[in-house]
Amino acid sequence: MPALLEGLLAGYGIAIPVGVVTVLIVETTLRKGFTAGFVAGSGTATVDFLYAALAAVAGSVLAASLEPYAYSVRVISSILLVGLGIYGLRRSLQRAALKEISQTESGYGKLYFQFFVLTAINPLTVIYFSALILGGTLGSSSTNLDRLLFILGAGFASFSWQSLLAFIGALLRKGISPRVRLGMSLAGNLVVVGLGLRLLLRS
Repeated sequence: MPALLEGLLAGYGIAIPVGVVTVLIVETTLRKGFTAGFVAGSGTATVDFLYAALAAVAGSVLAASLEPYAYSVRVISSILLVGLGIYGLRRSLQRAALKEISQTESGYGKLYFQFFVLTAINPLTVIYFSALILGGTLGSSSTNLDRLLFILGAGFASFSWQSLLAFIGALLRKGISPRVRLGMSLAGNLVVVGLGLRLLLRS
């Protein structure tokens, strides 16, 4: 059970802090509804699950191999975040001009892949799980069962949190007007652009 607890703590530790992905999941739910937010969160949770597996299995060897690419990851992530935020702003304004916000947009596979990639190259996610790997989270005496419990715990924690975000976004969507929804969507995308620019300047 300690390994399962370690996994739960690791999963919630990366999922709960409010960051770019959190903002985008809620913003996606506000625009497209619970199903879209759930799919987006599932893409994020999948990455957290896979990174937890790497942290549990690969150890410090993987962390050492990732270190030379840290700068490139930060720059690519920054550019992607800025582009994603601008794209979101443009889409929101287009919908406002047409006075139409679709409630049944398709393309869930594309949405899942988008959030999978975004989370996979998110520097915070990479750094967080690299730290777990470097720290030897489970210790050298851990068994295969310990590793499995850690991975399952981290995956469950991330999935449950992302699903909660989608649920909260869906509740907010039902209780606000289209104009307020548009304002929140614009604000969320502006946050994403700002975070991307900040990360780029730091790089």
